[in-house]
Amino acid sequence: MRVGFTYEGKPVYAQDLGAVGAMAALLRQAFLPNLVQTAEGNPAFIHMGPFGNIAHGTNSLRASLFALGLADYVVQEAGFATDLGMEKFMNVVARAGGLVPEAVVLVATLRALRYHGGQDAYEMPDPQAVVRGLANLEKHVENVELFGFKPVIALNRFPTDAEEEIALVREFARERGLPFALSEVYAKGGEGGLELAEKVLEALSLPHAYRPLYPLEMPLEDKVETIATRIYGAEGVEWSEEAKKALKAAKKEGCEALPVVVAKAATSLSDNPRLRGRPRGFTARVTDLKCRLGAGFVVVYMGGIETLPGLPKTPQAFGIDVDEEGSIRGMDY
Repeated sequence: MRVGFTYEGKPVYAQDLGAVGAMAALLRQAFLPNLVQTAEGNPAFIHMGPFGNIAHGTNSLRASLFALGLADYVVQEAGFATDLGMEKFMNVVARAGGLVPEAVVLVATLRALRYHGGQDAYEMPDPQAVVRGLANLEKHVENVELFGFKPVIALNRFPTDAEEEIALVREFARERGLPFALSEVYAKGGEGGLELAEKVLEALSLPHAYRPLYPLEMPLEDKVETIATRIYGAEGVEWSEEAKKALKAAKKEGCEALPVVVAKAATSLSDNPRLRGRPRGFTARVTDLKCRLGAGFVVVYMGGIETLPGLPKTPQAFGIDVDEEGSIRGMDY
């Protein structure tokens, strides 16, 4: 029997029910979040590889909801800064799962600030580069505020960080009335995170009102422009001919009311990975668009972003199955 499905509009066939068996084998355990613990015995769920630059940027909703049922406080990681991970969590993940964030922690490093300040060897102390790089951090603060929060600034400390540089970031936060804490959990374990934990608890009582950036009924192209102009700081959006055709097709497929997941460079607020700091006066370039009805969002590709590599013509999955006793076969190497 041949099992058929479509991928990017083209039919794909497995030779037999092995493809279905492979999927069953993968999903049988994959639906269960992985409960792990830190060296000090603190629990954490690790579920899915989200890739904030090309996907939604967070773990599964199942893991988040499990955690909320087991603890008084749950910390949700959303990767790749406010322009990717946080934007997608606020606009896509939280809305889909009915989650209501209560505080936002904006994690910064001096190495990143030096990089955005123009330093190429960004592991060496350079206070002037940090000063220039603070423009990038300022935009991320503004992005958090767009969603109704004043962020807690957490400076992830590295051994090469200089006290003068730390003081610059501390003063940046003080001038804006933002909570600030050093995070030294890598070097000191839980003790190195006590200051940050206290600031987060204090932030829970600060005025805040979670609000998505756009309504779902907004036209797709307007959602993309809203993200590009308000989050990235672009002056506008330019659509390639291929993207225009894909947009038209997505509307025909009924994707108009879905949220947007942008795939773009992670090293810049713009779609150009070479633009550091806080880029201004640029136009975001949409190169493609794909409707992901199963996942419940539309993926918009910007710039020259590349997603994960494709599978071979006959993937290993075709040889994987689950037998009648529930054992997985075909995983031998």
